[in-house]
Amino acid sequence: MKGKVAEATLRLALGAATAAAPFGHAAAQEVLPTPPAPFKGQIGLSVKDSKSDFPKPVQAPRGAPNIVLIILDDVGYSAASTFGGAISTPTLDRLAKNGLRYTQFHTTSISSPTRASLLTGRNHHSVHTANIMELATGYPGYDSLMGKDTATVAEILRQKGWNTAWFGKNHNVPDWQNSQAGPFDLWPTGLGFEKFYGFIGAETSQWRPAVFDGTKPIEPYLGNPDYNFDYDIADQAIEWVRSQKAVAPDKPFFLYYAPGATHSPHQPKKEWIAKYKGKFDQGWDKLREETLARQKKLGIVPANTKLTERSRGIPSWDSFNAEQKQLFAYMMEIYAGYLSQTDYNAGRVLDAIEKMGQMDNTLVIYICGDNGASGEGMIQGSYNELAMMNMIMEDYKEVLRQKDDLGTWKTHNHYPVGWAHAMNAPFQWVKTVASHYGGTANGMVISWPARIKDKGGIRPQWHHVIDVVPTLLDVTAIEQPSSVNGVAQKPIEGVSMAYTFDNPKAPSTRHTQYFEIFGHRALYHDGWLACTTPPYGGTWEDQTQFKRVDVINGYKWELYNVAEDFSESVNVADQYPDKLRELQLLFYAEAAKYNVLPLDDSGTERMDPAIRPSLTRGRTEFTYFVQKQKY
Repeated sequence: MKGKVAEATLRLALGAATAAAPFGHAAAQEVLPTPPAPFKGQIGLSVKDSKSDFPKPVQAPRGAPNIVLIILDDVGYSAASTFGGAISTPTLDRLAKNGLRYTQFHTTSISSPTRASLLTGRNHHSVHTANIMELATGYPGYDSLMGKDTATVAEILRQKGWNTAWFGKNHNVPDWQNSQAGPFDLWPTGLGFEKFYGFIGAETSQWRPAVFDGTKPIEPYLGNPDYNFDYDIADQAIEWVRSQKAVAPDKPFFLYYAPGATHSPHQPKKEWIAKYKGKFDQGWDKLREETLARQKKLGIVPANTKLTERSRGIPSWDSFNAEQKQLFAYMMEIYAGYLSQTDYNAGRVLDAIEKMGQMDNTLVIYICGDNGASGEGMIQGSYNELAMMNMIMEDYKEVLRQKDDLGTWKTHNHYPVGWAHAMNAPFQWVKTVASHYGGTANGMVISWPARIKDKGGIRPQWHHVIDVVPTLLDVTAIEQPSSVNGVAQKPIEGVSMAYTFDNPKAPSTRHTQYFEIFGHRALYHDGWLACTTPPYGGTWEDQTQFKRVDVINGYKWELYNVAEDFSESVNVADQYPDKLRELQLLFYAEAAKYNVLPLDDSGTERMDPAIRPSLTRGRTEFTYFVQKQKY
């Protein structure tokens, strides 16, 4: 679209948004917290003439399930063996064998927005989280301040009788609120979680992590040379579940388990890396072919699915010399070991639940990634992520010389973008590219032995991360409250997936979904997807080589019939211009409805902390106090 056409399109879209009916659940009348019940005893002049009546504690419905919600980080659609990948994930495999695999589940393409949507059941702009917390700007969809009018599912479940806990990654605290000065109302303990043990930012070292217990910073690795954060959070989760069930065996729990893996730095224990020695010497091009063949055999993708071409700027495997291939293959071995280790530790938590006799009535939702695999390692991977952040190409010979340090506490390592693209097979593009499935498609498994009887079933219905919360409310017979803690609630914007549990051929109830990150945008509607072509290089390319274009008129659009073309392999925009225009109009209608406007495709500019509130701006002196160690 150009000039006046784009302006007319936007005006029509804004008008459509004004006239559109609210999307999602109708607001229920229940208010949380539940008002106190009237006193039903009797009060006389003395105790002798009176009858006591204790207020009844809030209790979950009889037989209510425990809930375990697992979300991994930066894992592409086809990394795990459960979805045709080359990396062994036996815990996910076991759940899939006992439950359901969802093959068309989607995220937002980047961390903070996916997690905000996952916990609230609303689109990421509706919860003010249009991008990662460090890139907030002063517009309603972009300010990173999750509103009290979009209460988390943890807050609802807590007030309905569940114990709640969060272990692992957060990345949903505004960057100017993540110090010991608070405020803490947007930390996990302010969002309905009675227990939090994890880290606040995007990433942390697995060997020397920045851990908080609640809101208190701790250093759990001190004195433990074998410490690894991935093992630690599993231990902590197991301890919490055991303690909770020991005291209240009939009280259900909601456990949110969010490892930092497999976000960089890739830091598993050495024994996990060793399991994959030589397993990736064939390179990323061959691996994509092998993966698609496995996916077809498993029934994960339709038999006519085509492998898309390598996304722009990603070199072929054969373009590298023997030394580079040796180094890059080892980087992939580290990543594979990291994912397998993470799956193993998630399995330890589930094993503990099973040993307590609780697994049959435990609903497990295991989402294999908050977005597509990450291309932030650039063309040849990285020894130190700061090199990538500054667009500095490391000397691969020097990295090869220090190869044995990769994955240890000495490095902040990442694999090359070619592997990330392979982890997203059969799709195009990678993490942050919200316009294409390589950024937004993730595998998901749901297991609930007491309820799901089609064990090992595959579910092809099209769904989005905002559909998780309405699913949880549906299966626990909880209506969305109209008010939580005195604040009227926005309607939940997702739809329940529970209708798929018993009916593998049920038509999808998710008809429309927009995507937008960094100006990359798309609109899915009833089997069609219109999307913008990335106008600039990915994170692996020199951005200075690309001329900036207008965020509205400068972007080209593509069109895919994803009902027939699962991998988005054939752009049919020229054949169906009217369908493309229809979906473009619908995108802008959705954008106006859900706080997506104004569109912003800037990156570096948004990293400037000067555009956000600050506790330190203008100060030149700081006083810190040294606390003596207590024995």
